[in-house]
Amino acid sequence: MLKVDKPAKVIILNGTPRSGKSSIASVIQKTFDGVWMNVGVDQFMQMTPEKYQPGMGLRPGGERPDLEPLIKIMYQSMFEATAQFSRLGLNVVMDVGLHDGYSVPLRILPDCIHILDGLPVWFVGVRCPLEIVMERRINTWNVGYNIDGKVPEPVALWQQLVHVPGIYDIEVDTSILSPEECSRLIQQRLEEPPTAFQIIRNSET
Repeated sequence: MLKVDKPAKVIILNGTPRSGKSSIASVIQKTFDGVWMNVGVDQFMQMTPEKYQPGMGLRPGGERPDLEPLIKIMYQSMFEATAQFSRLGLNVVMDVGLHDGYSVPLRILPDCIHILDGLPVWFVGVRCPLEIVMERRINTWNVGYNIDGKVPEPVALWQQLVHVPGIYDIEVDTSILSPEECSRLIQQRLEEPPTAFQIIRNSET
């Protein structure tokens, strides 16, 4: 087996759908030194049987309580795989939208922090104003506002819940920064040790 002197880096991009996470992940894969594996919700949804969809893409609001036990296992599996990549020397950029807006609290973030304990993990908040998210949804999926002109409730809940508790190593705003600019800021932050997961972990005790 290949000997690894130290675990590889993990970057977790956390934000709402259409916030720009995937574009940033793509730039990281193309421009950062070393091998960067892209692990995230989209990849896991592609692996998930149709009868269990939307799988890890389940929106906040408690709409599918029957899927929730499986969702937690899927997240744990993704983070366990990420931990193993890191221990074997493969960097990981993860694209997720972590929330706890289920019918019952699943505590996905605290549990997944525990799985990655001892590994170099930078937690990145990918911010994007709601009006820009809606514009991107319309452009991508041709799905936008309700008939009454209001933002669909699940979209509004995403915006409220995905950044709880809101503790990050760095935050980027994709409404004013390009994916390349976001990636450069993240790369600069990698020069300093991560702290966000430790702060979140301490707040849970």
